[in-house]
Amino acid sequence: MSESTPVSRKETFVFTPADGVPPQVGPFAHATRLGDLVFVTGQMPTDPATGAVVAGGVVEQAEQVRANLAAVLAQFGMTFDDALQVRVYLREFDQDFAAFNERYTTWFEGPLPARTTVGVTGLAVGALVEVDLIAGR
Repeated sequence: MSESTPVSRKETFVFTPADGVPPQVGPFAHATRLGDLVFVTGQMPTDPATGAVVAGGVVEQAEQVRANLAAVLAQFGMTFDDALQVRVYLREFDQDFAAFNERYTTWFEGPLPARTTVGVTGLAVGALVEVDLIAGR
């Protein structure tokens, strides 16, 4: 068996509030790219300019999460329609599932990606929602 050069290498990316992405709240990259796939770390409903959680309920927080995810995707020339898999974490699953779903469907122009939604007992920074995703070309 001969040695071969890897087709692609893992690259990690950290962005700044100037990119429209909130600063990290832990030791992680905002995104990792491997070939044509981009793995976006879970985004919280924090304002990039202040680092504070936005006021309001799950709908308002979901919109900030959407904006933060969109800012990361934009760094790769991607949009939500490039999403292949989305994972949603809701602190108040029974209370917020329907409201989140109603807002979530507005994030896409094309077909919806695969998705998992999980109810959790807590999220970082006291958030009601967190979303991560995998996008690809």
